Amino acid sequence: MSGQTGEKTFPVNCWYAAAYDVELNRKLLPRRICNKPMVMYRKLNGDAVALADACWHRLLPLSKGELNGDNVICGYHGLEFDDTGRCVYMPSQETINPSACVTSYPAVERHRFLWVWPGDPALADPDLIPDMHWNDDPEWAADGKVIHAKCDYRLVVDNLMDLTHETFVHGSSIGNRHVAEAPFETTHTDTTAKVTRWMVDVEAPPFWAAQLGQKEHIDRWQIINFQAPSTICIDVGVAPTGTGAPEGDRSKGVNGYVLNTMTPETDKTCHYFWAFARNHHITDQSWTHRLREGVSGVFREDEEILEAQQRVIDENPDHTFYNLNIDSGSMWARKLIDRMIARDDGPARQIAAE
Repeated sequence: MSGQTGEKTFPVNCWYAAAYDVELNRKLLPRRICNKPMVMYRKLNGDAVALADACWHRLLPLSKGELNGDNVICGYHGLEFDDTGRCVYMPSQETINPSACVTSYPAVERHRFLWVWPGDPALADPDLIPDMHWNDDPEWAADGKVIHAKCDYRLVVDNLMDLTHETFVHGSSIGNRHVAEAPFETTHTDTTAKVTRWMVDVEAPPFWAAQLGQKEHIDRWQIINFQAPSTICIDVGVAPTGTGAPEGDRSKGVNGYVLNTMTPETDKTCHYFWAFARNHHITDQSWTHRLREGVSGVFREDEEILEAQQRVIDENPDHTFYNLNIDSGSMWARKLIDRMIARDDGPARQIAAE
């Protein structure tokens, strides 16, 4: 890992979360994805659309215009574009220039997110959308938010792949010394990486003591699942110590999933979509609200750390990071990201990245 400039920082032939379902409606939503300005909205039938946010005529952002049925009318000269990006009306003329169109991006709604594909549309296979089913699974209760983080999205990946920082950044909520001291195992495939950590017969930090309803010693797990380039689902939970959780029986405990997917906005900013899902008190909305706000407070602490880190990286562009044992998960995540970037650039670079 390094802070050197000039490198490509993200692949484009992949799915990225562009908006939460509740953000999409009959209003034009502008958002920059992978350095590409996009505008999103819902058609009358509820389907989502993602277009390039620039009119073909004079490049005014289409998000400055308005909707007319399923079409977007430019707010400058009134050109009208349908949901495929083709211009269907030009003022003061009957003949429409056949080149008058804007890019339409593949867009699929799944797991409460709108996913867009900023690269080659011919490669946009919906089966490649990351599995975050806990976010809308009836057996789980989940909610979350989106953070606009002023840092490279890979710094968020690093943060989530190494949870020893909980001991030092989140000591008042989810962290204690056991997180930093516990052994862990890192494994990987060609597209995924996993970090598994068990803490047996340890003190419960405040966040988990409140969910379990006891302060006695617990067995705690953190199983971090990374899918390239930027989705991380963390299987977390606690159970009274000695009740069988490490052996596979979690029935006496409480289980959660911290769902994270980061979308590059630019090389140094990102949209960080997250949710916390739980398998207990799933019909109690007060639990949902309390946990969402609690996790939101934890992530604000991360946001402050990551943005400060980005500022110092910018001030030291030639610095090379030294990796510790705790960085094994993030090292594999970075390697898998680099391989995806290399595939975007063609066979020669892909061979060099292997």
